[in-house]
Amino acid sequence: MFCVAVVLLSATTLTRADATVTATAAATVQPGTFSGPAFDACTAPSSASMAAWKASPYKAVGIYFGGNNRGCTQANLTAEWVRTQVAAGWRLIPLYVGPQASCTLATKKKNLIDNAKAAAQGAAAAQDAAAQARALGLAAQSVLIYDMEAYKNGDAACRSGVLAFMGAWTARLHDLGYLSGFYSSMGSGVADQVANYAVPGYVRPDYIDFARWDQVATVTDAGIPAGHWTPHRRMKQYHGDHKETWGGVTINIDSNLVDFAPLPAAKLADYNRNGWSDVLARTSSTGNLFLYPGNGTYADEKARKKVGGGWKSMNALVRIGDLNRDGYTDVVARVASNGYLYFYPGKSDGKLGARKLLSKSFKKMREITAIGDLNKDGYADLIAAQTSNHNLYLYPGAKGTKLGTRKVIGAGGWHTMSELAGVGDFNRDGHVDLVARQTSTGKLFLCPGRAGALGTKKQIATGWNGMRDLIGAGDFDRDGYTDLAAVLKSNGSLTLYRGTGTGLRPGLRLATGYGGRSPLL
Repeated sequence: MFCVAVVLLSATTLTRADATVTATAAATVQPGTFSGPAFDACTAPSSASMAAWKASPYKAVGIYFGGNNRGCTQANLTAEWVRTQVAAGWRLIPLYVGPQASCTLATKKKNLIDNAKAAAQGAAAAQDAAAQARALGLAAQSVLIYDMEAYKNGDAACRSGVLAFMGAWTARLHDLGYLSGFYSSMGSGVADQVANYAVPGYVRPDYIDFARWDQVATVTDAGIPAGHWTPHRRMKQYHGDHKETWGGVTINIDSNLVDFAPLPAAKLADYNRNGWSDVLARTSSTGNLFLYPGNGTYADEKARKKVGGGWKSMNALVRIGDLNRDGYTDVVARVASNGYLYFYPGKSDGKLGARKLLSKSFKKMREITAIGDLNKDGYADLIAAQTSNHNLYLYPGAKGTKLGTRKVIGAGGWHTMSELAGVGDFNRDGHVDLVARQTSTGKLFLCPGRAGALGTKKQIATGWNGMRDLIGAGDFDRDGYTDLAAVLKSNGSLTLYRGTGTGLRPGLRLATGYGGRSPLL
């Protein structure tokens, strides 16, 4: 691959300007949805050359936008150039050339990874890449691809350094609202990413860009398992350094085939609005409520942020979603002494605003749970079980941050169920769903939503009596299916259970130290 590249893809609908982008730059999410041929060149071509190349079969062009190993000058690469090309029908796949492997085979790359400091370097590179992208008008949710040239695959320390660097790169990009891509050769970088694809705790890149110069235009490869980076998360560089002429203009390029589409939305619990589901948890000893940002692989302890204090008096805390429909996630909580239920609006700074009384009638209710918009009226709803008659009730959200008249959605028998959790559209049938644990057996059931009601429950797991604080984690890993999270009682580990639409995958530890944190939201 050349030293510096951003790939432009044929434009469809552009997003509106993002507030974080400078006023002089056009905010656009790149590459968006695109499947087809792309080229990249060491130096971004002039606008005149780009216009001439509209006659080519390429509907995308690659230009390198930053990094301390970028080898070509970029006189053309400005925010105005980006606006011009996107308006002309191209889209961008940005590539960044930062520190290379300590055992790199690219002898002209002078800046190398310090294996002892690899994670810090990876995070710093991501921070710089996000700033460079914003300056060009590449908005959050754009894919920023790291160019890691081939390296010796027999050097264990070097390989570990690359993995630590790239894991930190991806995690930090997620924190900043961007998506991560990784370019390398099949024999070194890509092979190591494949080997670590499912390793617990490793933050793998969202997209893979692999080099195999066999001149075969395909995104499948025997070295990449069929289930990895799918669907629509692959790009192949199939023809290296060569010249082509279109519209009378000759450019030295690499040829690529791209199959990209945006990752599915997180759907639930994105408190900091960076595209990834997060976790809220109360520290039991102090009553402080903290946000633990998620990045698709773990909930970040170091980046936790205090949302509020004084929550010890509450015996139920629930993330209800955006009840007041202002774009921020809200919380409801019940006062233990009198059963009053209060609404706490989410704010732009991530904290919670002044509370508002929702109801004085929740003292005899248990398992107060956010279910999402079960009745499909556009407002977030609550459900709760009554201790006296064991019925399950729907409390519909209403305009003006109110709760409407409750409705029975489960007649009797709900005293046998505990740890209720709204999981969004788990089975992807267009209705929000509920999971519930059978207390006596530890079996976990999916109760499918049915437009203001619940359908027949179906068992999806066993052995859940060892878990507490079940929560719907949204699409935590953004694979298109909503997930569950819970705390393992025996050791206090926060564990993610990824949804498949019909069941759950084995648990993946997100964080430790949750023994003294309850409840989770």
